[in-house]
Amino acid sequence: MLKSRVMTFVSLGIMLLIITVFFLLTVGSIHMGSDVDKLRVTIEGVYSVDGGEWKPTDPERMVHENFHELTVRGRLSRKAPADQKLAISVNNAWFKLKSGDKVIDSNYRADDGVLKDTPGFTISYIAGEKITDADDMELTLTYPYQLLSSKNLDDFFDMYFGDASTLYELLFQHKGLTLLFCLLLCFFGLFSFPIAGIVLGKIEWRYLAFALLCVLAGLFILLQSICSYLPLWIGDPVKCMALVTIAMHTCMLSTLIYVKVCLNKPVNKLIGNIIIVAAALMTGTALVLHNTGVCDLYAGKPFMLIFIGICAVILTVCLISEVKSSRDALMTLTSMIPLLAGLLLDAINEFFFFTSIPLFEVGMSLSLLNQIVILVIDLHRQYLESIRYQQMQKELYEAKVSLMVSQIQPHFLYNSLTSIAMMCTKDPKRARTATINFADYLRGNMNSLKQKAPVPFTQELEHLKKYLMLEQMRFGDMLNIKYDIQATDFVIPQLSVQPLVENAVKHGVGMKEDGGTVTIATREEADCFKVIISDDGVGFDTAKPIEDDGRSHVGMENVRQRLRELCDADVIIESEIGKGTVATIRLPKKTTDKAEKVE
Repeated sequence: MLKSRVMTFVSLGIMLLIITVFFLLTVGSIHMGSDVDKLRVTIEGVYSVDGGEWKPTDPERMVHENFHELTVRGRLSRKAPADQKLAISVNNAWFKLKSGDKVIDSNYRADDGVLKDTPGFTISYIAGEKITDADDMELTLTYPYQLLSSKNLDDFFDMYFGDASTLYELLFQHKGLTLLFCLLLCFFGLFSFPIAGIVLGKIEWRYLAFALLCVLAGLFILLQSICSYLPLWIGDPVKCMALVTIAMHTCMLSTLIYVKVCLNKPVNKLIGNIIIVAAALMTGTALVLHNTGVCDLYAGKPFMLIFIGICAVILTVCLISEVKSSRDALMTLTSMIPLLAGLLLDAINEFFFFTSIPLFEVGMSLSLLNQIVILVIDLHRQYLESIRYQQMQKELYEAKVSLMVSQIQPHFLYNSLTSIAMMCTKDPKRARTATINFADYLRGNMNSLKQKAPVPFTQELEHLKKYLMLEQMRFGDMLNIKYDIQATDFVIPQLSVQPLVENAVKHGVGMKEDGGTVTIATREEADCFKVIISDDGVGFDTAKPIEDDGRSHVGMENVRQRLRELCDADVIIESEIGKGTVATIRLPKKTTDKAEKVE
């Protein structure tokens, strides 16, 4: 209970921290972006988009138009210090920087394999002395993905004065909150929800699927946000691009897996399995096409987005069909709406560029935040359920203790020991047998405290025979016992039949002047097993409440509770004054089969 409580509060705390960081990320990025803009270098002059007319550049960001090919001519916005370098960062585009007729930097590569036409992500440095007096700079940028929409300069090009340390400084200034946000997501995935499932004592596949989604989403958002800085650690431009795109593919695949795990209906589960397999094959196909040079991963990104979007729509329809019958489906559906919207809009944006906002990442972030809130609330709900379960177990244990005590009343011990003492002189051999049975009877009652699962009926029957042998010593010829056992292949909670037999002996046959007969019978029916205890004693009026004598009737209530909790069984009492009583335990076969497997 303590561990569950600690885990709940830790999860709530981390959730609040993530929401706070997300808020700071959205609000503080404007200020940080303005600071970074002060360090950027532009070319002031004129530019031409896709071979069109020449226009004056914008002093802030040079160009604010979408293009496939861009040429900018002029001079640098700031003079290059002799002791610094000009750092150029380019993503998924070719560039060439000239001073006069001399090319001073370019990311064009020689024919180096199957992906020679893929620019990837690059960072290059130009010594300051090469461009100190350069007034006739010319920058050419080419976006080679003709099937996709044209792009804005802000999407893949930056220039700064400085070196690698400058870029590291920019990374932590501009992306620090994003890094923290992604690390918190990964922490949630790696620790909070799996540990929560362990603390609660069971494996929740929904938690594990969401944990996987948190980790992969955190990695994807992290790589997507720092993609311009990846060449600082990875020298291959194509590998930098592939790493980010693969992270996106795996993140989308984990999203589908999470939604599929939340489905309950068999037909929806089948559809979900088919979609997961299809998405995995699509991802594998994209990797094969990339490695063979047919189509690199970035070129296939919008098509993958569209395919995953269609899959997400199908799974959403499946979720909608389960909303009425499943709370989890409703919660998952509400949290997936921002993600689905971002996924579809991002796919459309790749063909008809209308914004530079990473819509998929925004939708993913909102969905994750929403789902974290839902799952933490769900975790707290399960924590309360675990407390209730532990309380029920405590009450069940107390009921077993009460049952054991109710079966070993002092007068029963005194009567049994007195009867055994009397037999010691008259029939020593019988007295020895009675002593052994008495010891076995007491041992069986004590062992019932340790036994949690139901026991085979044959074991309960043996214990019952020992009890009845002791009672026969007391009542003598007034108590006759008959057994009509026709079924034994089932389990039953320990000490659940004895209270019924005790009532038949004490309050049925024992109250009759000339005694009577108690019959223990078992039957197997199509859907259940029955244990029937009948007597031809005095009987009673079942319509009238039975007076509580603090002993046997307390035991009866405990028996009813244990049979209901452990085996979903019923106890039916039928009686007629002057004719006797019939008590029937009805044990459904499903619950007895399940109990046998557990045993």
